[in-house]
Amino acid sequence: MSLGAFMFTSVASAHGPVRQKVEEEITINAPAEKVWGIIKEYNDLSWLPAVKGVVATGGNEKGASRVLTLKNGGTLTEELKKYDAAKMTYAYKITDISTSHTITHSGVEEKVPVFPVDNYAASIEVESKSGATVVSWKTGYYRAYMNNNPPAEMNEETANKAVTAVLKEGLAHLKSLAEK
Repeated sequence: MSLGAFMFTSVASAHGPVRQKVEEEITINAPAEKVWGIIKEYNDLSWLPAVKGVVATGGNEKGASRVLTLKNGGTLTEELKKYDAAKMTYAYKITDISTSHTITHSGVEEKVPVFPVDNYAASIEVESKSGATVVSWKTGYYRAYMNNNPPAEMNEETANKAVTAVLKEGLAHLKSLAEK
């Protein structure tokens, strides 16, 4: 019995990255329709400070894609997975991330992405509550380095810090736009 438990523990601890989740929420003193009006167009990310520009196809239809050019010069390609205007929500997934630079890690040249995540999916929802609006942004992802012993540029801490910063900055800017 104890050998079986040891074997299970050994296998479980050597599995690689664990799916991470970051959820941010903000209350905005503006009608939900006004807030939704700012973010409802999948091809318009003018409310998101990290984004310099967007090239999109497909509008708000499932399968639509957008290529975000970031202020740091990198690009992210995203696909719209779900869109519901009546419920003021949509979900998307990152399908491609450009490389920021390369590093040598464990004797191998590794490409470091501009956004240190892998298999990133997210949803954003606008909801009217007690005369205000609550915007929830939920994400799930893995760190960028999918093998064991990640370099600092692609570990969980770096991924969580980057995702949290984008969500907090985006929601704070959305609040400032909607409350004008």
